[in-house]
Amino acid sequence: MTMTIATTIDEILSGLSQGARPIAGGTDLVVGSRQGKGTLPEHLIAIDRVSELAHIEVGAETTRIGSGVTHATLMTDPTIVASFTGVSDAAALVGSPATRNVGTIGGNVMNGSPAMDTGAPLVVLGAQAELASTSATRLVDLDELWVGPGRTSAADDELCTALVIPNRPESSGSAYVRLEYRRAMEIAIVGAAAAVTLDGDAISSVRVALTAVAPTIISVGGLDAVVGQPADEAALAAVSEASSEQAAPISDLRASDRYRRHMIGVMARRAVEAAARRASGETISVPVNRALGVGAQS
Repeated sequence: MTMTIATTIDEILSGLSQGARPIAGGTDLVVGSRQGKGTLPEHLIAIDRVSELAHIEVGAETTRIGSGVTHATLMTDPTIVASFTGVSDAAALVGSPATRNVGTIGGNVMNGSPAMDTGAPLVVLGAQAELASTSATRLVDLDELWVGPGRTSAADDELCTALVIPNRPESSGSAYVRLEYRRAMEIAIVGAAAAVTLDGDAISSVRVALTAVAPTIISVGGLDAVVGQPADEAALAAVSEASSEQAAPISDLRASDRYRRHMIGVMARRAVEAAARRASGETISVPVNRALGVGAQS
C-alpha cells in the first residue's frame, strides 16, 4: 500500500484519476478493514492537509460546508449551531471525542451508511453534495447520491468537496434525535431529523428524514396535512404515524424490526417538536439528545 499526502485539491483529483482513494480521518475505512468488511486500497491519498476543504462559507443564498470540516467543528461552529442546528446535533453524537476530532462530514456522507448521523439532517435541510473531478464539478441531491448501504453514485475519480445547504428563512429550526443504548461509540439504532418553518404558531413547512430504517436514509412523505397546523399533539401524532408506516427496518442483534418501526415514530415526533420549538425562538442546546434526556444518560 502506498500513501500520498496532498496539499491541494488538484493533487487530490489527479490522484483519484489514477486510481487512488481519498482518506481524511479514516474512521470508517480503517475500522471497516479491521472488521473484515474490506481490504485497504492499494493506493491512498491523504486529504486532511488541504485547507480549502475545511472551510465553512456563508453566501447570500447558500452555506458551503467543506467536506474536510470535522464533526468537532460542526457541533460548535456558530453558523452551523445557529442556522443548521440539526447538523450540530448529529455531529455531537458521532463516535467518541477522538473520532469527532478527525472524522469529517464528507467522509460520513460518502461512506453511504444508512445509519450515519449527519445524513438525515442534511437531507431535511436540502443539502447537495458538490462532487469534483479533473474534468467537471457537479451538485448532486443526497437522495440521488446514496444508492444502497455503503454505495454512492459518485464516480471513482470524483471527490466530495463540500455540502451546499440553502440558507434558512426566518422562524426556522431543525433537530436530530436518535435512539441509543449507550453514549460512547454507538451508532444509531434509529434516528430522525426534522426541519420546520413557522408562520406565527402554524407550521408553514416541515421535512422529516429517517436514519437506520431502510437501505438508505429516507424522507417521509405525506406530511402536507400538518402544514398550516400548530405543532400540537395532532400534528406530532400524524408525523409519528407516517414515519412508522414508511420505515422499512430490519431485525438484527441490536433491535427487532417491530421495535425499530415503533421507535422511529417516537424519534420523528421528538425531532419535529424540538425543531418547532427552535423555530419559535426557544433555545435547546446541542445535542437534543442530551438537552431533552433522550436515550442513554450515562
